[in-house]
Amino acid sequence: YSSEDCKACHLPIVNQWKSSYHARSHYDKNEYLQASMNYVHRKTRKSLNSVKVQCATCHNPRISVTETSEDYEIAAVMKLTRDSDVDKAVDSAAISEGINCLVCHNVDAINETLPPEKRGIHRLKWNPAGMMSGPFKDAKSTYHNSQYREFFGKDPKKLCLTCHANDRSEKGLVFANTQNEYKDTKKQCADCHMGPKKPGYASTLAVDNGKPKKRMVREHWFVGAHYTPMWKDALSVNATQKGEKLIIKLSNKNPHNIPTGFGAREIVVEISYWNDGQLLEEQELALTQHYTDKRGKITIPHLAVKVTENFSIPANGYKKFLVKIPKSATNAVVKVSYRLVNEEVRTLLKLKGKEWGKKSFIAKSNITLR
Repeated sequence: YSSEDCKACHLPIVNQWKSSYHARSHYDKNEYLQASMNYVHRKTRKSLNSVKVQCATCHNPRISVTETSEDYEIAAVMKLTRDSDVDKAVDSAAISEGINCLVCHNVDAINETLPPEKRGIHRLKWNPAGMMSGPFKDAKSTYHNSQYREFFGKDPKKLCLTCHANDRSEKGLVFANTQNEYKDTKKQCADCHMGPKKPGYASTLAVDNGKPKKRMVREHWFVGAHYTPMWKDALSVNATQKGEKLIIKLSNKNPHNIPTGFGAREIVVEISYWNDGQLLEEQELALTQHYTDKRGKITIPHLAVKVTENFSIPANGYKKFLVKIPKSATNAVVKVSYRLVNEEVRTLLKLKGKEWGKKSFIAKSNITLR
């Protein structure tokens, strides 16, 4: 199945999905992902296809192979893998859409008893052909069988956290773990990333007295850190003065850390000091983590053995930062923004897309100084 097979009955949902980052989770469709895989390939000397299979655990869970052998690596060096199961699986059109409709809606069960490092494809049990899973107990279709599963209805975060948890480097360093950060069991991932339920149509198929069945549905944009409007007021900022110091307090009312997800994300705090309308000085705090390899050199999270202190703002919590106030400053403006990828990782991966370094506005605070 591809998204094209779903359009006849689910066109609005498919069109929303096409604009999502789920639709960009394949190697060919995401510069950051592609550059990261290429970087791991170069630094570890693993074949690129072995890296693709490894990352497919979450990025392409419908891939038909889950591991590569030493024999494959030897053959890859000699360029003798063209007809191998691995190469056929990696190049298959069936996985070219990344996280498409089938990846989520064909899941029958989730194995939550596996060790934490076993993610994505390893935790998923697929439905037999012709069976789809969803949030409605009375769903009907002439094209496929349907079944209700609680990880769509009662507790959808179980499905999200199948992949969005326990991201580990090649050396076993956990560099992202949204599941462990989660503090509000009542709030679902979908409440923010798919939006609240509202009247609409999950399917345009006429199954209710000759008309589509109206339901309470969510949008399928899967908005996240890449969606600038989502950052507005994601954190609140408060600035107070204590002697010659400015205390900046960042508070987070979300159920997971900000930022969460991949470790190269960054909160940028810009402080400008003024005197009677004249700009005196500007300061910047880059709240991010720095990853190093076994030689102590800066690397990407996926290859790290060590990481610096975590500056993310905890779920339902806050952090304070102190900076020195310049003499003669009469007021200060504190502006907080967000970047998808910090400068050192953008440089390492030679990312060209503006989206990776663009600053998304979060909040601002003004303070009069004594």
